[in-house]
Amino acid sequence: MKVRVKVKPNSRTAEVIHEGDKFVVKVKEPPREGRANDAVVKLLAEHFAVPRSCVRIISGFSSREKVVKIEE
Repeated sequence: MKVRVKVKPNSRTAEVIHEGDKFVVKVKEPPREGRANDAVVKLLAEHFAVPRSCVRIISGFSSREKVVKIEE
């Protein structure tokens, strides 16, 4: 399954919010050296109850708008 994700780095809380056809992922980590991307993968894996290895960022590595593939 592919989902569209909007990332909000440097947030006070770490959470996943479902808004319409996309997800908003708030992470505490800054958008440097891939730390925010790692946090996004971790949160989405917890949200969908799958291992981290089943969650991959397909596009938008350096953007706040990402497409993430979740394998079940």
